[in-house]
Amino acid sequence: MLNLWSHAGSTRRWQGGPDRQRHHRRPRVKGAFQISSNEWPEEGELLICTVRSVKENGAYLNLEGYEGRTGFVFIGEVASGWVKNIGTHLREGQRVVAKAIQVKRDKERIELSIKSVSEERRRDTLQSWKNRKRARQIMRVVAERVGWDEDRTNVVCDEMREVFGTLYGALEECALSETVLSESGFTGDWMTVVTELAVENIVPPYVEIRGEFDLQVWGPEGVAAIKEALLAAEACAEGLEEVTLTCHYDGAPHYRVDIRAPDYQAAESVWEAAQEAASQRMASVEGSISAERL
Repeated sequence: MLNLWSHAGSTRRWQGGPDRQRHHRRPRVKGAFQISSNEWPEEGELLICTVRSVKENGAYLNLEGYEGRTGFVFIGEVASGWVKNIGTHLREGQRVVAKAIQVKRDKERIELSIKSVSEERRRDTLQSWKNRKRARQIMRVVAERVGWDEDRTNVVCDEMREVFGTLYGALEECALSETVLSESGFTGDWMTVVTELAVENIVPPYVEIRGEFDLQVWGPEGVAAIKEALLAAEACAEGLEEVTLTCHYDGAPHYRVDIRAPDYQAAESVWEAAQEAASQRMASVEGSISAERL
């Protein structure tokens, strides 16, 4: 006989769907607003660079995130194969991704390679850079609206990165859920501003909504009737592309309903269907059901 609820520490989960880890740890990056003036890149690090000047034997590149630091890429490290004219590959002001292949701090010299960066890693590095840039811009607007100075802004950004892995990752979560900051231990009116700006400026890969069923059965059907009602609700998401619905036990008579979908319209549609399905199952037993959108 299967148990209706599974136990994991102090939490109990309805077995109709898997637990989801909300926060995926992402690689940490430097602070939201600080630009390194005394730091050096590590050998092997992928860097966003801007071409400063092009020479016959190579090019000088300014390093994003390392204020005042310049690296040099020799012509043989610009592209695979023989490069006859470096000007056909690089131009002043061009943004490229390069790997630091040799860092000599005593000589203040950084040698770079462009050809050793695969196309996939180049795209990923550029996208991460764009995400960090967008996150910094959003947090600057937050600081202006709530009256933070730079120090306070950096402290909050560091705390958000500590919890969510990256600042952009934190804003993605805020765009998905208006309660994620408070659930993660943050407090203050500034959270509303962050969430509003995240919703306006970040396009999440999916959206999440949450509801709650209050289920009570007084007849002999008891637990079995509640189980059938929750399974009926979860079945409403079956067959729908990129849509999931899971029910979780939050202490009798409360059952949390988590829905993930590509957009809010799809999520709300499934929520309506789940309420109807659960209500129909409960109508045949001596009990009650109420639903609330959280």
